[in-house]
Amino acid sequence: MRRRELAWALFAGATVAPAQTTTAADELTARREQVKANGAALAKFEIPMATEPAFAFKAY
Repeated sequence: MRRRELAWALFAGATVAPAQTTTAADELTARREQVKANGAALAKFEIPMATEPAFAFKAY
């Protein structure tokens, strides 16, 4: 085994994450809480309407 192969094997082994045992329901709950936290963080800032121009999306 060459040094590069050894380094690659060590690097690849170090980046492998341990298996997660979360269920879909747990992940959904975590994502909903994340969305609520993001909304609360964004609600702290007041953005005037003139900041972003009006936009009309037209699908063709």
